[in-house]
Amino acid sequence: MRRRTALKAGAITCAVALLGSLAACGGSKEPTTTADGKPIVSVLVVKRPATDKIANMQWAKDLEADCDCKIEWQEVSEDAWAQQKNATLAAGKIADVSLHAFFPANAAQFPGLFEDLSKDLDKMPNVKQFFKEKPDAQKLTTDPEGHMYALPSSRGKSYSGTGQHMFINKTWLDKLGLQVPTTWDELENVLKAFKTQDPNGNGQADEIPMNIKKLEGSYFTWYSPMLLLNSTGIVTGFNKGASPTGFYAKNGVVKSFLTSDEYKEVVKYYHKLISEGLIPADWATKTFDACDTDQLSDGKTAKTGVSFGWSQDASFGTLKDQYIPIPVPSAPGVSPDKTVWDGSSAEFEADRFSLSSHAANKDAALKLANLLYSEKYSVQQFLGSFGNLVTDDGNRHYTVDEDKYTKAMGDNLFPGLADRFSGWIPDGVTIKGDVDGDNLLEANKPYEEQRSHFDPVKDYIPDYVNPDPTDSNTLTNNNAQISNVVMQKTATWMSKGGIDEEWDAYCKQLDSLGLQENVKIWQKWYDIYTKK
Repeated sequence: MRRRTALKAGAITCAVALLGSLAACGGSKEPTTTADGKPIVSVLVVKRPATDKIANMQWAKDLEADCDCKIEWQEVSEDAWAQQKNATLAAGKIADVSLHAFFPANAAQFPGLFEDLSKDLDKMPNVKQFFKEKPDAQKLTTDPEGHMYALPSSRGKSYSGTGQHMFINKTWLDKLGLQVPTTWDELENVLKAFKTQDPNGNGQADEIPMNIKKLEGSYFTWYSPMLLLNSTGIVTGFNKGASPTGFYAKNGVVKSFLTSDEYKEVVKYYHKLISEGLIPADWATKTFDACDTDQLSDGKTAKTGVSFGWSQDASFGTLKDQYIPIPVPSAPGVSPDKTVWDGSSAEFEADRFSLSSHAANKDAALKLANLLYSEKYSVQQFLGSFGNLVTDDGNRHYTVDEDKYTKAMGDNLFPGLADRFSGWIPDGVTIKGDVDGDNLLEANKPYEEQRSHFDPVKDYIPDYVNPDPTDSNTLTNNNAQISNVVMQKTATWMSKGGIDEEWDAYCKQLDSLGLQENVKIWQKWYDIYTKK
């Protein structure tokens, strides 16, 4: 699913209702079968609103036949599930199988509710092979004692790099005779030229030199302006893990960038750009959709010079050919070999398959899991059914019909689960027409050098580092207070300045709210996971 479409889809009011009562799903341990003796497996699917009903997807019908079972599908939108999840867990009754519903941490919070799948790998040879080829995936859902209460997914090698990129309008650079900026000073000069020299050629001062979105919620997320921290040598990872709440590692030592000199310098640099009119004054209230609208413009005349995003296609639509991804420019005093780029990966997700410990037909559920993680069903879950959107060309080659794909997306009837699927796309698979994957591979190339400048374990808190429920609760409670201060102060400093005068008091305040306690917690779990 194209990133822009996928993100917008999350905001669409969804009419998909939860089919049936979840309270009826945990059920009896007694085997339940159809009249002709086939085992019944209830499957909860948490999905994006822009997808068709599971019952209409041919791959789902084929899956049921191959499983030789009766699948009772229960569908719920992500928005609805966010409201229902905690109550469902508290009730202690879940579907036999849940897809994209529960994280490993949920099992730790509700012991006895989920099956430890580490004991069942021999019954899931596809999953076993997945872990052999992708050991980091296994780490993602395995706790320090070896339990595995959820299976992860992998959408393949095309997504192994970061989904975060910095884009610049190369057409504008060429028109003005400018080079790609490699330092903050050069970037500022380029932005000034974008502002004053009418690079889009329409005779109007309508250019947005740099387009950034507001600081959202209580953590840093996709396409955050704080990606510029990478200019200073601090590696971010804003799609999951510790980084969204301000923590990073340097040579095995966990730190918080929220009180770092580097963070301060990034904020001051943004203030300079904003005060010079190189970033819109309304940035602090600018949602992702508002940024997206500016970047897409009217589809004919570009307005945006520099921004962060997924890919040229997703961020700029018909204007995509004007833009290129660029390595992040170096901060003052930081040599190019010390400049890094976001260490996150878009390949793996941890909450893709979980099995109730009370499932009536456990063997059938495990057979279902093994099928879902086969190449045949992984590709179809991800991209759509064979004979509909996808052609199996043989020899592990698959082709997506882009016209049908575009229509399905436009109708909000995508016949698959896209990046919410439960499966594994092996590296040996070739997919023609996976627009997101193709675009991501191309967008990642300029960052290969900068991503080689850090150790992915010593200088980054891996995504598989997961504190236990007690420590997670402490982190959450402390972060709730810390983030209120951080987001408010940061937005004010970026827009109005004053960070030097308030910095020391700000750092002391964060420490009083538990920042150092959080650093110690992350260090403890970082050591447990990386040194075992």
